[in-house]
Amino acid sequence: MKNAVIYIHGKGGNASESEHYKPLFPDYDVIGLDYKTFTPWEAGKEIHAAVKKLKTEYGSVILIANSIGAFFSMNAEIDCLIEKALFISPIVDMEKLITDMMTWTNVTEEELESRGVIPTSFGEDLSWEYLCYVRSHPIQWNCPTAVLYGSRDDLTSYETISTFAEKHHADLTVMKNGGHWFHTDEQMKFLDKWIKRID
Repeated sequence: MKNAVIYIHGKGGNASESEHYKPLFPDYDVIGLDYKTFTPWEAGKEIHAAVKKLKTEYGSVILIANSIGAFFSMNAEIDCLIEKALFISPIVDMEKLITDMMTWTNVTEEELESRGVIPTSFGEDLSWEYLCYVRSHPIQWNCPTAVLYGSRDDLTSYETISTFAEKHHADLTVMKNGGHWFHTDEQMKFLDKWIKRID
């Protein structure tokens, strides 16, 4: 029975990014998921349904998830369905990221609760419903996991990512001077070597 890799993109990405990983997994079917919803409770359901379907068709499934795609995946209750997870610049503490964004825009919790949704100058809407969901659904993740992190990631601090790695017994690799978005030739070569080492 063949095995599969499912790729979950980050914000602004798409399923076609999965093409990059096909040469790295020659013995696997590599499938990108174009999820249509963008909250953890909705996207999580889409991801869960996709992985559950793959499990009926393949012997094992490996997850590759990028940025917020990793956060959505950890809210999808799929850790018991996959063999292992490879996270690239994952968002691992959404509550901290939201409260950081509130600080950047001088928005208080009281304001957010009363207004519900507040647009920001950097294109992200702050949502009270989203913040409440994150607080009431702490990440429960129990799956062999490897994390690739750039030392200049401006969304997640090293302290946050190392705390996650320690708590979840994840293998953490740090690219010196790497950013949140892995896209340059140098960064992608580093990413490819990381995957070959992990795999």
